Amino acid sequence: MKIHDLDALGLLCPLPVLKLRKRLAALPAGEAIRLLADDPAAIVDVPHFCAESGHELVETGAVGGAQSYLVRKVG
Repeated sequence: MKIHDLDALGLLCPLPVLKLRKRLAALPAGEAIRLLADDPAAIVDVPHFCAESGHELVETGAVGGAQSYLVRKVG
């Protein structure tokens, strides 16, 4: 699985998810994006986006003061 990085640090809702959606649209199925975000709303927004769009939220974690989300494009 090829992983791309997306830095959304300093961006507020809804920008992290909008950038994630745009980048995922350009990828072939099976590739993934590691999103870094420090917006507190991302904790709710990213899992909700994945559930609604059908993409797989592979893992979440913390990196310094930010959250990390690994999202794999499905279909």
